[in-house]
Amino acid sequence: MIQRLIDEQRVRRAGQVLRSSQKVRNGDRVELELPPPQPLEARPQALELTIVYEDPQLLVVDKPAGLVVHPAPGHPDGTLVNGLLHHCGAELLGIGNVLRPGIVHRIDRDTSGLLVVAKDGPSHDFLAALFKRHAVQRQYRAVVHGGRSLPVQGTFATSYGRHPTDRKRFSSLVTRGRRAVTHWQVVEQRGPLAVVTVRLETGRSHQIRVHFAEHGHPLVGDPVYGGSRADHGLPPAVAALVGKLGRQALHAELLGFPHPLTGVPLLFQSALPPDLAGLLDGLRRLFPS
Repeated sequence: MIQRLIDEQRVRRAGQVLRSSQKVRNGDRVELELPPPQPLEARPQALELTIVYEDPQLLVVDKPAGLVVHPAPGHPDGTLVNGLLHHCGAELLGIGNVLRPGIVHRIDRDTSGLLVVAKDGPSHDFLAALFKRHAVQRQYRAVVHGGRSLPVQGTFATSYGRHPTDRKRFSSLVTRGRRAVTHWQVVEQRGPLAVVTVRLETGRSHQIRVHFAEHGHPLVGDPVYGGSRADHGLPPAVAALVGKLGRQALHAELLGFPHPLTGVPLLFQSALPPDLAGLLDGLRRLFPS
């Protein structure tokens, strides 16, 4: 926060703007000019949502890549929550967290796929408890680098927490943290890349992306954990396909849980969106089995 204030020239010493490169000394008087807080009040917005299931207790959304789930600094509107408020009405505001009404879990902005939303308090509590107990069936499809050296199937089981030097990132290379478990299976081997199905036993932020990256197989197109294209030495034709994707190759394709009111098992599946389907079609043409 202080670095941001410095960048915005809101930090002064003796009336003069203080730069990051300048050193301070004992006795210096440093003044911070704090900007007024920005309200994060969610408001209804008419957004195009793909709703695959809805009843009085819940709905399941097939989220496109690029859509932020809930308002946050830098994304005050245009989020899934704004669209849900328009679709469901203002009563959703009383369900769960005030900034994340109805949201039980979330997926990253540039991850596509299935997400369940509660429409009343008891359903929210029931579903939240399921996620806390890791009693929800979740499966993802991903494309990763270094496919030739990736075993056919396996499990990553690690500690998990904030990255020690970059607080915006997460890491499994921590001495203390929460438990994180990711199961995977290779379903296609296409040249230097592999298509995998991933089943989450736990659901930590960025878990799939971090686990594969820190075990030497980062997700294709991941701008945070994937490194540069030069790091992977992809053939030009493969690099061109990856360049068209513009996001991490990760899709939440399966979501299953018991209904909060009836207990009936529900299971939803989502087909790959056109951008990921196009990547796989291109890889299959380059590397036919």
